[in-house]
Amino acid sequence: MIERALFRHSDSSFLVGIGCESEFVLAADPDWNALDAFIRTNEGRTLFTVINYQLGLDILSIPHTPNQLPLLRVWVPKSTYLYESTTAYLLEGEHNEIHERLAEELFEVEESLPSIQWTAKIDKASYLERVNKIKDHIQQGDVYELNFCQSIESQTIELSSIQPFFERMWENNPTPFAGLVETQNWMLASASPERFIQKKGSKLISQPIKGTAPRGKTDVEDLENRNNLQTSPKERAENVMIVDLVRNDLSQVATKGSVHVDELCEIYSFPTVHQMISTISCELKENTSFSEILKATFPMGSMTGAPKKAAVTLSEQYEGFPREFYSGSFGVIYPGGDFDLNVLIRTLFYNADTQKLSCGVGGAITILSDAEAEYEECKVKVDKILSLFGTCQW
Repeated sequence: MIERALFRHSDSSFLVGIGCESEFVLAADPDWNALDAFIRTNEGRTLFTVINYQLGLDILSIPHTPNQLPLLRVWVPKSTYLYESTTAYLLEGEHNEIHERLAEELFEVEESLPSIQWTAKIDKASYLERVNKIKDHIQQGDVYELNFCQSIESQTIELSSIQPFFERMWENNPTPFAGLVETQNWMLASASPERFIQKKGSKLISQPIKGTAPRGKTDVEDLENRNNLQTSPKERAENVMIVDLVRNDLSQVATKGSVHVDELCEIYSFPTVHQMISTISCELKENTSFSEILKATFPMGSMTGAPKKAAVTLSEQYEGFPREFYSGSFGVIYPGGDFDLNVLIRTLFYNADTQKLSCGVGGAITILSDAEAEYEECKVKVDKILSLFGTCQW
């Protein structure tokens, strides 16, 4: 199997990496200096990276179950292409007809897909009970907000490629941070709407999502849903708490006084949902490395809650599954050191060892949360993805 990776580059193009020329894999007891050295050594090349949520637990010194997937992987493709319209243009690496075909067929191969029987790993009664216990912690002052997640899994299936899944997801829900990775041991297909963090020159930008509403069946209903989201005290409170957390994270690597909230609680509309998004930026201190930025900001606040360490500790207690790549990050490090990383939500993951697809979903629990409403919000977030491939037993 030849590895493939794809990450949305602009409204009309994708960066596509084929094969692996060299890689750096972060294991337990992370060697951050070695990670930065690998990136510096390859600073003239386009790098792809996937970051495991469980690396964030190591950063926060929180015990966790052993990870089955890499904590972090950065790799240099053998060939890197810019895919635009129906053509792949070679940017870096060797010209190879097989690689070119693999880059161009990402949106051109139609394959029959197995019918998936999705099963939520937490039944509704357990979900409601856990949300209410989390609210007890909030009432006691242990946390202010906690992002509580659950996993949905397929039956055992054998997949040689996740590309057909990605193609169908893209056709039905084109999102700004979509991506795909195929390796021998694991694969992912992402329809992520969320940016974790972007570096452009000396500027760092984070865009957390907190607040979700379904698209309406009519224009009137759609506008009403959007306006209700915009004015919801609960959703705005969720978003503002995470904005404060992100401001604190960025301040660790920012020049004094440079952290700024560019957008607060703006509504962005996607094919399946409306989302409330804020934008926070800062100017980086000179010579700040990739690992220093990662240690200051990961795991991203939108997937943890606040305070971050307390929220993550409690989520480990109540979720009952290792998130692994879900709520981690995937993206590109560009030549020269700029990068763009997404949040791995609205994403299908395939583990070749277990031969199962999984899809994580979660939401922010605050003192204003209603457990039933949170359960329904989880459905809103992923049902339109899951239903593309089968049915889900909630």
